[in-house]
Amino acid sequence: MRTFALLSTALFASFTLNAQELAQVLPDAETEKLFREGEKAYNSGSYGNAISFFDQVLKRDPDHLNAYLQRGFCHSLQHEYELAVADLTEVIARKNDHLWAYTSRGSAYNKLEKYELAMRDFDTVIGLDPKDQEAYNNRGWTKKATGDMSGACADWRTSKKLGNGEAKIILTNNRCK
Repeated sequence: MRTFALLSTALFASFTLNAQELAQVLPDAETEKLFREGEKAYNSGSYGNAISFFDQVLKRDPDHLNAYLQRGFCHSLQHEYELAVADLTEVIARKNDHLWAYTSRGSAYNKLEKYELAMRDFDTVIGLDPKDQEAYNNRGWTKKATGDMSGACADWRTSKKLGNGEAKIILTNNRCK
């Protein structure tokens, strides 16, 4: 009987610990409501309002990966590229294979004319997913900005082969043969 009581206590403690750990991982209802409001603001083009909601989410849950990602997108769309880079770097620090975070951060680096860093991010995406047409397309723009037109054209051709519908226009407009 004593063995059963000890076993029950151990199982209960284990269950309680797992529930506590789970509670730390799952956001509360108010945090999720704020996040959804941020998404609505983002989808309606109200990026400043969206940033305010994502700020509130991150105050409540500093590990909310999607709030960093969405806030980074908003900063980029408002031409606040340094802030976008900071948020997207937070995403990458928490999930180092997050393709959209690398792609978006690379695009922000392009806008900041930090081409080596942009190239590194696009190379990372291509290394993780060699069929990512967007990474080839964006890397092509980075190569063009650094004066490497043959490399840019090669990347745009690859992007086109992978299904990027805009690549044909890009190739034509940039006189790639």
